[in-house]
Amino acid sequence: KRYISVIKDENKRLGSQVEKVLQAATLDKKEFKLKLEEINLEEILDGARRQFELQVENKGGEITFESELGYPLIRADAFHLSHIFNNLLDNANKYCKEKPVIRIKAWEEGEHAFISIQDNGIGMNKDAQRKIFDKFYRVPTGNLHDVKGFGLGLSYVKTMLEAHKGEISVQSEPGKGSIFTIKLPKNL
Repeated sequence: KRYISVIKDENKRLGSQVEKVLQAATLDKKEFKLKLEEINLEEILDGARRQFELQVENKGGEITFESELGYPLIRADAFHLSHIFNNLLDNANKYCKEKPVIRIKAWEEGEHAFISIQDNGIGMNKDAQRKIFDKFYRVPTGNLHDVKGFGLGLSYVKTMLEAHKGEISVQSEPGKGSIFTIKLPKNL
């Protein structure tokens, strides 16, 4: 049952990847409309964690989620927010050479919710950190040839977060992993 569930989720994710490629032009023109609704941020984050749990465990790693949210409800587009988190978790998993250790943390400060996704992957230099949110940019992976993608994921993440009046930042060092931090208003 667990494998069937993962296959089903991966099939959905593949469909969304195709959709992302098709939406790239739409994002450029800002011709999309968010479907805002009250969503439970903890449920979305834990769902994303569960979706990647088997992949991470198969590499001998672990993925955890810790919430310090007093009130987990925010107004956002559930579809796009899920894809933002899935994209970041997918990168955290695939840019790790050995056993991935991925930590998801959520907390709030005032009228904002914060989410950090920390990994022990290959990390990035300052130049890569400046470019990663550009469309079609891919971090050079050296001898890591199994990392596939279009270089659209983080461009999509940034565009969608900006549409939510949110922000994303990254702290990273080559060989020491990365921490992506998202700031979202609780009410749009």
